[in-house]
Amino acid sequence: MAAYETITYESADGVGTIALNRPDRLNGITNQMMRELYDVLQQLPADHRTRVVVLTGTGKGFCPGADLQHYSSGAGEEPLSPEHFQLTAMLHELPQVTVAAVNGACAGAGLGWAAACDLRYAAESVNFNSAFLGVGISGDMAAPWFLPRIVGATKARELMFLHGKFGAAEAERIGFVSRCFPDADFRGEVAAIVTRLARSAPLALRAMKLNFLAAENVSLREYIRIESERHQRTGASEDSRAAFRAFVEKREPEFKGR
Repeated sequence: MAAYETITYESADGVGTIALNRPDRLNGITNQMMRELYDVLQQLPADHRTRVVVLTGTGKGFCPGADLQHYSSGAGEEPLSPEHFQLTAMLHELPQVTVAAVNGACAGAGLGWAAACDLRYAAESVNFNSAFLGVGISGDMAAPWFLPRIVGATKARELMFLHGKFGAAEAERIGFVSRCFPDADFRGEVAAIVTRLARSAPLALRAMKLNFLAAENVSLREYIRIESERHQRTGASEDSRAAFRAFVEKREPEFKGR
């Protein structure tokens, strides 16, 4: 992939890591960041070697939303096209399992990006905030689409209408994050979870992710038809046969993606 200025992308051992990389601004969003993130997300669906995609931030922040100082300074930037605002959908619809590793402040559009991921984990010191009404805007990055599906309709409205900071423990209590970890242990704990995911049977992992995406858009009967077809295909794979043998022999399976 290309070299980027406002994000980094690294891939190793089945894990792709996107790090928002404006640490001096706590990874506040600029137009350039959105274009660069869009570029990465366009390429990932075709990458069958990458099984898990992690979204995180460098430095002390995850993403506090738009960099308001940057935008209010009059700094000239190339305007965004409408498709750049689809990057939240692109993140959500990746065939890889996506993990938001929320290492610092997460607000506004950053909250929407975290919500778009399949799994979310947070460091204990993290604060979250929908934030949009505080600056007199209705919001972007699809938080009102994701939040009701994660925390329920009423709680989602409360988080958006009565914006304010809430901590990682509260985020865990309401189900926005799966778990929060002590700051010192956070990276290691998330890495262990991601490694476990990346060692899963790749064909089955991708098919399971696609099952969840299909379930959002089709009727129950149509979903069952789609699910059954994928179940049969993955069940006939070499990986599935290897997993059955490994289970009987009480050892870890070795998957080849076939």
